[in-house]
Amino acid sequence: MMKVDVCIVGAGPGGALLAYLLAKKNISVVLIERTNQIGKTFRGEHLNEEGEAILKKYNLFDEIEKLGLLRMKKLEYWQHGEVFKTILPHPEIGHLGIHVPQAHLLQVLIDAAKKYTNFHLMLNTKVDELLQDEHGSYTGVKASENGEEIIIESELVIGADGRYSTVRKKADLDVTIRKHGYDLLWAKIPAPVNWEPSIRMTLIGGKQISLFTQAKGYIQIGWNIEEGSFATLRKQPFTPFIEQLIMAFPELEQTVRENIQSWKDFVLLDVYSSSSETWGKKGLALIGDAVHTMTPTGAFGLNSALKDADYFSSLIDKNTITSLNTADCASVRKKEVAKIQAIQIEKEQSFASQFVVMV
Repeated sequence: MMKVDVCIVGAGPGGALLAYLLAKKNISVVLIERTNQIGKTFRGEHLNEEGEAILKKYNLFDEIEKLGLLRMKKLEYWQHGEVFKTILPHPEIGHLGIHVPQAHLLQVLIDAAKKYTNFHLMLNTKVDELLQDEHGSYTGVKASENGEEIIIESELVIGADGRYSTVRKKADLDVTIRKHGYDLLWAKIPAPVNWEPSIRMTLIGGKQISLFTQAKGYIQIGWNIEEGSFATLRKQPFTPFIEQLIMAFPELEQTVRENIQSWKDFVLLDVYSSSSETWGKKGLALIGDAVHTMTPTGAFGLNSALKDADYFSSLIDKNTITSLNTADCASVRKKEVAKIQAIQIEKEQSFASQFVVMV
């Protein structure tokens, strides 16, 4: 059995940052991750200025930059194989987003937390049950570490375990799912020589395609398709589909032909957003995708999780852990998240209008 002040489930960016911030306050923390290595589950990797500011606030950004990141210098809209509109960053910000490899971000966060003896990381550990006392307050978790049962008692349980949150399900907290009418195909290819750090957008058959330059010389392709259509799409010939990508971005022809050769080279993301009215119960709280899943639009997900961690850490100290009203303390973040999700919907609905050329 283990006894700590706070048990955080999910070692993604939100959970890892919160663990570090609490450990720094002399709060004992255990961070549970169901996979056997940090960063094994893919999550968003683009920082906006808000996420950047949080990492700089805690003197973490420079350490991440030493490992490698990439600032986007421009946003381009393309038609018929040519760029027709370019957006540059505000001079004071200097970028239109920063690609941070998840492994780099999590390594810095975990290494920072490990400097404190009151922090403990448990990999390959799955939550099986939430523990409650006779009053219904949550008092910890029953988990399996490498297949062995372990009881972790805590004053507070934080669910930072993503869109399919086990903690949310076990606590029977509400969730409202909103479908957005599309799914997303991801692919990753090496960037051509002299490719500028940028975001490029186009429309093919009325569907959005986005190119995101990544650190270490890669490009991530995000291709919107009709919701639920991939099973049918992958039965069709592959070549005509990929030829459209090459026509849209001729500069990518060689790397696309060498690296995307079948439907298996795409990864499917089931796109939806979600929100929960209740972010916690006595002794339990949710953050990040566990309580407000974002769509990929605008790359808000990572940054929202970091903001949750920053906000919750400001409410928790040795004196407030047991008295924290987690059902109410998320009111500020709930309002901000609702605004962001509304912005995402507006961006998705108005995307095609970016390609209307005024004459």
